[in-house]
Amino acid sequence: MIALDGAELDQFIAAASKAVSTAAPAVMLTAGIHEAYEKGVAQLQTQPGVAVLARGSESKAMNCGRAAFFAVSATEVLKNEALTHEVFGSSSLLVRCKDEAELLSVLEKLEGQLTATLQVDAEDHALAARLIPTLERKAGRILANGWPTGVEVSHAIVHGGPFPSTSDGRSTSVGTLAIERFLRPVCYQDIPDALLPALLKQNQVASVPHRFDGEYKSAK
Repeated sequence: MIALDGAELDQFIAAASKAVSTAAPAVMLTAGIHEAYEKGVAQLQTQPGVAVLARGSESKAMNCGRAAFFAVSATEVLKNEALTHEVFGSSSLLVRCKDEAELLSVLEKLEGQLTATLQVDAEDHALAARLIPTLERKAGRILANGWPTGVEVSHAIVHGGPFPSTSDGRSTSVGTLAIERFLRPVCYQDIPDALLPALLKQNQVASVPHRFDGEYKSAK
């Protein structure tokens, strides 16, 4: 989370810390994911300038992820790349920025992301408009007043983004456009009709949308 310092942020920190401190731990998907989460949290809280704001309640059950809420200044993030590494699980790092310029500097430092969320109301729209061009280069999906990274299989969904959030940011792994990830073009040049795939044969091609000499023709 990246935010501008101020009284409103202090109010958010107080409310979020209270919520996190009473959060019950949840069982993580595998032992390996839990181990990586615990390692990531341990490394994060030992980084210079990082403050522990709250930890969730503990559990004696196996592979339970205990929530963690940390804060750090933008100054520390800009000089310490380790603070931008993902910790997969119920851990959040709040980056406190003194002004818009510092906020933009932090955004520029980020690697590719699956999503980016703007928590805004009407009076924030001018600032949000200045941030969106940067977010477009950093994330595959930009949300307003939502909670990532939930996905739904639909025509509009994008669940991908610039590297390293995904191996190929030109497509999506969820949604109808995901088919592009499993296709590659093949050109049949001067191939006899008898050797063409069924839908490309002369007696079948009109049944599917296609172009002939550059002119688009709908299916008949």
